[in-house]
Amino acid sequence: MITIINYGSGNIRAICNIYEKLNVEYHIANSPEEVVGAKKLFLPGVGAFDETISTLDSLGFREVLDKEVLQNNVPIMGICVGMQILGESSEEGTLPGLGYIKGKVKKIDKSLLIQKPALPHLGWNTVEIKKQSPLFDDVDIDFGFYFLHSYYFECSHDEDVLTTTRYGSDFASAINNKNVFGVQFHPEKSHHNGVNLLHNFAKL
Repeated sequence: MITIINYGSGNIRAICNIYEKLNVEYHIANSPEEVVGAKKLFLPGVGAFDETISTLDSLGFREVLDKEVLQNNVPIMGICVGMQILGESSEEGTLPGLGYIKGKVKKIDKSLLIQKPALPHLGWNTVEIKKQSPLFDDVDIDFGFYFLHSYYFECSHDEDVLTTTRYGSDFASAINNKNVFGVQFHPEKSHHNGVNLLHNFAKL
């Protein structure tokens, strides 16, 4: 059973559709009480850093997430801004993140880009495996994933980087520390690669 945190993100339905096709049980948590005792947690991601953190806090999710993730070691995965809020802070805002993985979120340096328009980083791109993880089993690395973002996660520790992607410079496109996982790309828009990755998370 995967518990999907509902804080108003627009891509929850797409995630649910994939898990329905995979016959993976899921539950949408609309309140903190519905997170207690979860087996796996999922943070969808569409929006800005401060807005996302503010909404999680105002709905009361942070305290229960801290307990389930940090004390009970429940696996959690965040996508896009859901990954970015796993860090400590962001140049996009002023509020502190969840702090589950050491690092901060930075804006992509436009001076390194030749594509126009330079930002956001939009469309398909490949990933390079830096650390083996079952999250990427049966994933076609050359096919890549679909991205839409202007900020990236800079890990404090290299060992927390699962994959990197090049856009002007290399950035962490997937991260992991113990039971905490994050991907910068959108698996729900990444065809069979995204389906395989979401299935892999369900099997962890």
